[in-house]
Amino acid sequence: MDNIAEGFGRGGTKEFINFLSIAKGSSEEARSQLHRIYDRSYITIEEHTTLCNNSVEITNKIGGLIAYLKKSGYKGTKFK
Repeated sequence: MDNIAEGFGRGGTKEFINFLSIAKGSSEEARSQLHRIYDRSYITIEEHTTLCNNSVEITNKIGGLIAYLKKSGYKGTKFK
């Protein structure tokens, strides 16, 4: 969430996309950590499944926003 806010605050689409990519990677990293905490029995299979599904959904939404921004041609507020 912080990477998304920072990227948006920069005012340029290319920078925003860069920070969105970082946020997407962080979501993937969180999913990796979920596998480890499940393997160590800190969470149940139901919790693991729910949290992993949420992570996949977030990753896909960030990817969709990246794709949209790349196609939009909008350069950002700092270029007005």
